[in-house]
Amino acid sequence: MTDRRHRHPQRPQQYRIDRLRSRTMRPAGGAGRDQEGTPPSNVSLDCGWGKLHFAQTFEDAADLTRALQNERPDQRDIAFYVRDPHVVLSKAPQDVFLDPSHTYRLDLHTYRPSRGRHPGFHIRRLCTLADAEAVNRIYAAWHMVQVDPQFFWAKRDSRALTVFVAEDDASGEILGAVTGVDHRRVFEDPECGSSLWCLAVDPQAQHPRLGEMLVRQLAEHFQTRGCHYMDLSVLHDNSKAIALYEKLGFVRVPVFALKNRNSINEKLFSGPPPEDALNPYARIIVDEARRRGINLEVLDAEAGYFRLSYGGRAVVCRESLTELTTAIAMSRCDDKAVTRRIMAGAGLSVPRQQAAGDAEANAAFLEECASLVVKPARGEQGRGISVDIDDAAGLEAAIAAARQVDANVLLEEFVAGQDLRVIVIDYRVVAAAVRRPPRVRGNGQHSVRQLIERQSRRRQAATGGESRIPIDAETERCLAREGLTLDDIPEEGRAIEVRRTANLHTGGTIHDVTDELSLTLVQAAVQAARALGIPVVGMDLMVPDPAGEEYWIIEANERPGLANHEPQPTAERFVDLLFPQSIPTHLRKYRGSHL
Repeated sequence: MTDRRHRHPQRPQQYRIDRLRSRTMRPAGGAGRDQEGTPPSNVSLDCGWGKLHFAQTFEDAADLTRALQNERPDQRDIAFYVRDPHVVLSKAPQDVFLDPSHTYRLDLHTYRPSRGRHPGFHIRRLCTLADAEAVNRIYAAWHMVQVDPQFFWAKRDSRALTVFVAEDDASGEILGAVTGVDHRRVFEDPECGSSLWCLAVDPQAQHPRLGEMLVRQLAEHFQTRGCHYMDLSVLHDNSKAIALYEKLGFVRVPVFALKNRNSINEKLFSGPPPEDALNPYARIIVDEARRRGINLEVLDAEAGYFRLSYGGRAVVCRESLTELTTAIAMSRCDDKAVTRRIMAGAGLSVPRQQAAGDAEANAAFLEECASLVVKPARGEQGRGISVDIDDAAGLEAAIAAARQVDANVLLEEFVAGQDLRVIVIDYRVVAAAVRRPPRVRGNGQHSVRQLIERQSRRRQAATGGESRIPIDAETERCLAREGLTLDDIPEEGRAIEVRRTANLHTGGTIHDVTDELSLTLVQAAVQAARALGIPVVGMDLMVPDPAGEEYWIIEANERPGLANHEPQPTAERFVDLLFPQSIPTHLRKYRGSHL
């Protein structure tokens, strides 16, 4: 079919906008529908995360606001294609608001499918409950409304609602998902439209172009069905998503959406709250406190300081570090040599360790241990740490790098295994996760440097700027072990470990293993916290298997990032510790048991 815009190149942009407005905002049941009978009216579609109300099918603005106000708890309803938002808002100004999102449209008449391949993953329909649960985990990572897996299962054969997932070819892991709505299947849309919703990619996925290929798959699906266009709604300040959509050929159209003033949408209609400047590790605590009616005072947003008060009690926090942690406990965690001595004195398993000295003594310890970890005695966020050093020259270079962070440097026996972080709050294990070093995957087209930069941008976007992959001497050392340089172009599908440390701040990824943790490791983590005398701590262990008995305690973090362990209830247990009277009465008896 010929695109009419190409036949009238002289027509100005304003003409095209006016034409789009008339096409997208006229009600269903326009010209040509009389012979088919009365068109459907007041049409809504349950999408699992909420209802999508097709506003062009509502003749009465009051009916549309009533439909929105009937929103179910913990859902996010959307009224889309609103013709006169100012009129609809006037019917319920205290209950609904104009969504600060742009609508973008892809013309499926002119869209050309991608001829590029996407190595390492494939896209298919969601077809199992396990798929649905995996999609929910990705939604949770982006703080999106989750969908009951049974809903996905019940709608797996729906013609109106289609969910595609991206699956890793090697592991079978679900890496992303997108939902599409075929408007003709919902209400016999005379415009033959479709729309895209809930595009989400696992923030820890290594493959590039996942989001792009999911969008393309949906567009080609609707194109094959004969749909004329595919619309989507994107927040006005989501510049990276907008850049992707425009790259694919989407154009902005004058279409509006309304939503309810609920807790899920609060940030969209109430403006930036005082805590908006806090980092994710502070905000997760503040959000939980607000849900309980606990008062907040931001003291220093840049450093993460805030005061919580409730029932006459006030506690100053710096992220998860509070006044309940004594200076003694903090100093024990701050100095890694002291931490190790306390752990050893408590009968816990720890690796061999000594302070860096002269080159001869360092080389002798290296020979004794075969491989070493070099780290500053004081420091955090993985700075200055080198892992698996097995030659004398590399050892001295690593010591020099560590001394840039702290003059006192420790040499520690390298223990192979999985890097396990266990969160202990009030001497109870609340969460556990395996941390993995950052990796990139070759595609035969981009250099290692370009792959790292892409992966780093994705990690930064997913963590609010808290995680990125540095390109430094340690990165080059790790690549050299793989026989690569930053400018090499690795072959398609090759997985490359670009750093050996698994710290999240240097691009590592985290994988929840709370339900797998053995009783031995639970008891060791709690015993370590008691030995340090610290009520909130992240214990770092090296383990062959989180479900096994063997472990080595590496260090303790007095200010662990609770946001890294969602959906485990780290923030809830943290606020329980600070303000036990804020726990709902009917839940108090359940929050006293150990994991």
